[in-house]
Amino acid sequence: MDELSNLSKSREADWPAVLFFIHIHLLSIYGIWLLFFEVKWMTVLLLIALTSLATLAVNTGAHRLWAHRTYTATKELRLVLMLLHTLVGQGSIYSWVQYHRLHHALFNTDVDPYDHKKGFFYAHMLTRLKKLSPYQEKLKQQIDMSDIETDSIVMFQKNFYWLLYAVLFLLLPLNAPLEYWNDSVMSAVFVMGFLRYALVLHAAWLVESGFCIWGLKENDKYPSDSNLVFFINQSFWPHYHYLIPRDYKVGEYGTYDSGCSTAFIRVWVALRLAKDLRTIESTTVHAALAEAIKTKKPLKLCLQEATKVQHLPEDHYLK
Repeated sequence: MDELSNLSKSREADWPAVLFFIHIHLLSIYGIWLLFFEVKWMTVLLLIALTSLATLAVNTGAHRLWAHRTYTATKELRLVLMLLHTLVGQGSIYSWVQYHRLHHALFNTDVDPYDHKKGFFYAHMLTRLKKLSPYQEKLKQQIDMSDIETDSIVMFQKNFYWLLYAVLFLLLPLNAPLEYWNDSVMSAVFVMGFLRYALVLHAAWLVESGFCIWGLKENDKYPSDSNLVFFINQSFWPHYHYLIPRDYKVGEYGTYDSGCSTAFIRVWVALRLAKDLRTIESTTVHAALAEAIKTKKPLKLCLQEATKVQHLPEDHYLK
């Protein structure tokens, strides 16, 4: 602890990341123009498909499966999710999980890399342009990754990430429009390259920054969420995720059991590709949320009372 207290908590700019993201976003603007005026429909469909699959892999794979262990998956499903996660271009699953677990360990503190108190722009993008502080780096090294290190599929991706990235993220998506439906080189590079990269990155970043959009502001007194208006409806569910992160039903964007990721996990269970879903009953959660609103007690206390347990550590699986 003394060693930690002596480390600096200030973060320096990561200039290679700054230049990288500037180029990605500027060049993707031309990709948007091509998308509306020149690109072929097959390229548009491929863009939608690859962006959707990559986002699904982040939400249900890196986040729900590996970071929080909300369910278990067969080797075949883990292999597919690993390959699809490579389409995100956000680093290996190992590094993604380590960074996300650090975020949960430091959530609601001033040293959280995605400190939501600094606003959406900081949590969503500005933090990506900074290096971790020496204090945060030390804490990241202490994150327990032993379960991930026993997963041969994740470690294979970690060891061969840049080869997989070159083939799956760059070579195949950029070559497909040229090879199979004779689209232009410009469309392949700027739409399937830069624009796709920008779209997938922002979708993946919402896993950490979505709390600023769909989570309640401090002292807000909204009713239990109804999910009627997806993009503007705020609820307690993002808070609940940070209280009990190992509930598979909590979506990334403010929903509970009606999200796309939750639906896909249930489909995989039906196909016998996944099992051991970890959750608590919806009625129990609703009762705790209603009690918190009615009594103004801390939500964590209401959840503990509703589930009749004294302590809910992050590594506790709720059956």
